[in-house]
Amino acid sequence: MKYYCIGIKGSGMSSLANILSDMGYSVSGYDDAKGYKYTMDGLEKRGIEIFYEAHDIDKDTIVTYSKAFSMDHPEIKRVKELGLTLREYKDVMGDITALFKTIGVSGTHGKTTTSLMISEIFDNTVGCNYFVGDGTGHATKDNEYFVIESDEFNKHLLAYHPTVAIITNIELDHTECYPGGIEEIKDTFRQFANKADLIIANGDDKNVRDIKFDKKVLYYGLNDNNDIIAKNVVLDQKGSKFDCFMNGKKFGTFSLKLYGNHMVQNALSAIAVANYYGIKLSDIKKNLANFIGAKRRFKIKEIGKYITIDDYAHHPTEIAVTIKAARQKYPDKEIVAVFLPNTYSRTEALMDDFVNALSLADKTYVMDIHCDRERQVDYPGVSSDTIIKRIKGADKVSVADCKKLLKHDNSVICFMSCTNIYEIEDEFEKLAKK
Repeated sequence: MKYYCIGIKGSGMSSLANILSDMGYSVSGYDDAKGYKYTMDGLEKRGIEIFYEAHDIDKDTIVTYSKAFSMDHPEIKRVKELGLTLREYKDVMGDITALFKTIGVSGTHGKTTTSLMISEIFDNTVGCNYFVGDGTGHATKDNEYFVIESDEFNKHLLAYHPTVAIITNIELDHTECYPGGIEEIKDTFRQFANKADLIIANGDDKNVRDIKFDKKVLYYGLNDNNDIIAKNVVLDQKGSKFDCFMNGKKFGTFSLKLYGNHMVQNALSAIAVANYYGIKLSDIKKNLANFIGAKRRFKIKEIGKYITIDDYAHHPTEIAVTIKAARQKYPDKEIVAVFLPNTYSRTEALMDDFVNALSLADKTYVMDIHCDRERQVDYPGVSSDTIIKRIKGADKVSVADCKKLLKHDNSVICFMSCTNIYEIEDEFEKLAKK
């Protein structure tokens, strides 16, 4: 069977392409973006060809596409004219999840890191397939388990078939996909989780607790009303350490090379599912202690007198925890935030929260809003300037004038976005090395 993936450099689509290739299918793809993206690494490793212009496609090829590409896109129109079978990538992924014992990791934040934590434990013990939104994916037909990051964007997760469903948290996001607001979002997570035999959910999260599930639920968190609890939490410059209690009894002491209480919560869900499937305590401890995190999640570089942190943070809660984690690791340094907002609808809906989160930094820079699926004319009065005006001392920044960041020597500069923040980050690194 042959697959052709349109939007193959996208984080989800690249992971799918990697998995299809690993399962023995012939895979190629198309993308508009000709420049390097970190998601290309796995594609190139597997010899998956990427096209940027029209080319011959075999008639028996199944075409899957990213929702970022509209039906009016020239490449999608072309394959439709060729009479090829066209399937959304979420549906192709849904078919794959039905083949395995699938651990579906959902939530507004923490999906990628939690999925990779679980994959690290399972892959190094019993073996597993995995699909993660940082461009990472692997599968063989021989593995029994499949760990999948289950994205709520456009309700993709409802196409999946989890055996165990994890919910890390629930907040208002993707407002363009959920006209019913937070209640529609909660109901979507409820539908997803109720497909599973077991639900493992963050009991510290109010929106999660609001849901009435039909299946057995194990709640985890820092609060005492959970089934799985982290106590004696220590957050320092080396990382995080905590004791895990299950049903009132101490299960073990765990160490992470990661920062912040949110990472402790993510680890609790990984511990819970690993224990559920009978993985030894010593193996859980060892693999969590060795875990170094996901791509584009709190990635640190030291460049001369500067320290940079690259993070996928694009929601106010994610921005806040990234800044707090930077303070945990570097308590004596100035923390500088460089933020590239994505989508006008999210910026408008969460404006107050963006202001509060970015105000946690010692100095804030905001770039012009990036969006490839909305028009600014439809959101009058929504711009990065709206954020800047409400944060004391904040400034606008762009790739062209990023040299202004050089004055923050001996500081920690956090580059945060889910889109092409790497453009300004790369330019800054070039200047910093001169």
